[in-house]
Amino acid sequence: MPSDWNAKVIDEFRANGGTVANFGGPLLLLHTTGAKTGREHVTPVMYRKVSSGYAVFASFAGQPRNPAWYHNLVAHPDVEAEIGTQTMRLRARVADAAEREPIWTAHKAEFPGFQDYELKTTREIPVVILETVS
Repeated sequence: MPSDWNAKVIDEFRANGGTVANFGGPLLLLHTTGAKTGREHVTPVMYRKVSSGYAVFASFAGQPRNPAWYHNLVAHPDVEAEIGTQTMRLRARVADAAEREPIWTAHKAEFPGFQDYELKTTREIPVVILETVS
């Protein structure tokens, strides 16, 4: 069950064709299957367009552990994402170090809050690539 904040963001996203006022960056709704429960979860996450699809960032606002959605997509990499008014089937994979670095650096430069998240934690924040399924 989404938090009240997530529920409000999800409702606004869907009511406004994929836009959320004052969100501060591009947003998608990530549909994952629970790693333990097998239930569907929908989570709003910021994304960055990359050549192979979309990058999402398991920042969890700098918490010491990865967010639940990250564990869900590692266990079940076939996901859906609502981007704008479109729902897409995607496959998730964690970016390796060489792929991660330029994506993460560009994202932090454009959205400095992510640099703050990085400074708040000792873990490396995973960058996950969502690629279209043919």
